Amino acid sequence: MCGIAGFIDNAQNSSREILTEMTDSLHHRGPDDAGYAFWNNNNAVIGFGHRRLSVIDLSPLGHQPMSSQDDLHIIFNGEIYNYKEIREELLQKGFHFRSNSDTEVILNAYRQWGMDMLVKFTGMFSIALYDAANSKVILVRDRAGVKPLYYYWQNNLFLFASELKAFHKHPGFEKKINAACVQAFLKYGYVPAPDSIFLNTFKLLPGHYLVFDLEKTSLEQIKYWDVAAYYAKPDISITETEALEETERLLIKACNYRMVSDVPVGVFLSGGYDSSLVAALLQKDNPQKIKTFTIGFHDQKFNEASFAKKVAEHIGTDHYEQYCTVEEAKNIIPVLPYYFDEPFGDSSAIPTILVSRFAREQVTVALSADAGDEIFAGYNKYAGVLGIINTINKVPKTLRKPAAAILKNTPANLLQKLTGLTDTSRENIEKVSGYFKNNTSAVEIMDQANYSGPIERIKKFLQDDTAQPDYFDIKNWDNSTDALKGMLAVDYISYMANDILTKVDRATMSVSLEGREPLLDQSIVEWVATLPSGFKIKNGTSKYLLKKLAHKYIPATIMERPKMGFGIPVVNWFREDLKYLFDHYFSDEAMQWHGFFNKTEIDKAVTQYNNGKNEGFTLLWHILVFQMWYEKWMK
Repeated sequence: MCGIAGFIDNAQNSSREILTEMTDSLHHRGPDDAGYAFWNNNNAVIGFGHRRLSVIDLSPLGHQPMSSQDDLHIIFNGEIYNYKEIREELLQKGFHFRSNSDTEVILNAYRQWGMDMLVKFTGMFSIALYDAANSKVILVRDRAGVKPLYYYWQNNLFLFASELKAFHKHPGFEKKINAACVQAFLKYGYVPAPDSIFLNTFKLLPGHYLVFDLEKTSLEQIKYWDVAAYYAKPDISITETEALEETERLLIKACNYRMVSDVPVGVFLSGGYDSSLVAALLQKDNPQKIKTFTIGFHDQKFNEASFAKKVAEHIGTDHYEQYCTVEEAKNIIPVLPYYFDEPFGDSSAIPTILVSRFAREQVTVALSADAGDEIFAGYNKYAGVLGIINTINKVPKTLRKPAAAILKNTPANLLQKLTGLTDTSRENIEKVSGYFKNNTSAVEIMDQANYSGPIERIKKFLQDDTAQPDYFDIKNWDNSTDALKGMLAVDYISYMANDILTKVDRATMSVSLEGREPLLDQSIVEWVATLPSGFKIKNGTSKYLLKKLAHKYIPATIMERPKMGFGIPVVNWFREDLKYLFDHYFSDEAMQWHGFFNKTEIDKAVTQYNNGKNEGFTLLWHILVFQMWYEKWMK
């Protein structure tokens, strides 16, 4: 696990010193070793830098940049979990190895298969390859986007790195904010890929690789894997028992792969279904107790520690828990802009950093059970949207506009009987009426549910309503397709990649802890995508298949409880001892730093918040996060 950075400079203004500074800004991602390489290719200078967190092959033979026959060079962030199988195949083809690292396996795999090697890789990775013989630099990102990779191209300068902070160390990097992404950030709480907060700066999309042709000075981005292609496949014909057995087999294999390490490994355990199942599968038939970690809060509305402890006791792990004070959590907020060097508004980053710090005291690798909700349909929003779509589909398309008008005037109790809607508030009825009128698809409804507030309200907080691009083709999944599949596909490429995985990567790497994601094994993702939606939500039970499998190892009496997010009570903190942050970052002076926000609207929202209303807090939090980021990286 590592941090990588580099450049291709056709103006030849980049030096070894600049490369060193870029690379060493990522020291937290790789404190164990550092490597730097510098080449000339025709009219360009090329730099590769690497910070190493030693996890597999701790010897100096795992040092990067790693070269093969002086014409092929690599820096690599991640793990190829099935590297031993690929290594064996390459040995049989006559290849020789100097190390026991997965990095060298990638080099030889590229020589044997070229970019077709990616079909063979199971893992998480960001890779940079310099193929000197063919005058190409190739960047690769894993299928889910577990490992980050940014790039910048402007004025004959191409930069790439695991984190944006490395770009700030290059004098040729132009720090110009992409105004359209400010609105996107306020909506989602993150900047959706492929964009970044800066102009001419991008995230390499998951499941893609980028080829920089040194002779032509051109870029080509190629998709090698697409989750939507699997959701578009017909449902497989299978019994529930067969589906459970195959899911269990794949999960066990994925979990065991992610225990391969030359350093201590643990598991984040919240006590929820996803992490509990991962821990149970790993402890199953294991003579050694696995280490599990959880943090608790004294506010019981946000405390999952007691649930995690019950699960740990039942499955028999070596369990560690730590209760964090409010002060510890609050102290994370001022340093968030350093860890997340692009505005990032998910406040669950705070407890994720805290549990990462706690786990790092004992282990170097931690398994996290993220993506269970996005793959197995665990979020309440999926069932909610399906309820709305089912209601819409009961009405012929020609009658939907008149039905929209009728809905607005139907008494709530009658509406509930007629439609099955559980939320019959006036605000929700207005929304549902709009969905009827516009024949809105499930994906569009879900997208709106992911906003931090109504789009009209978001725009009021902006001085300039700069149009933003569409980040995914929501029209591609309409009411004629399986609505749940459409929602899951979009959440996989948007919310999961841009929010969940970004959060876990930055939080774990802030303390040099490698985070692994067994539920994102490609075999699981591809398999579950083709299962009938009735195995995911059944008789009103979300995440049905995964829950049923979990009950095989942990009794329902332990597991069944209301769903809790991994959150903290941040919404109340800014009325008290964190009030100074609002005062500072929403001041007249701070609002003049850039001119993006409407201070009048912010002042109104702050007044409402101080009077005890929390409805507009998410937007205030996002603006605060942006302001803190701006002060850290732009002033």
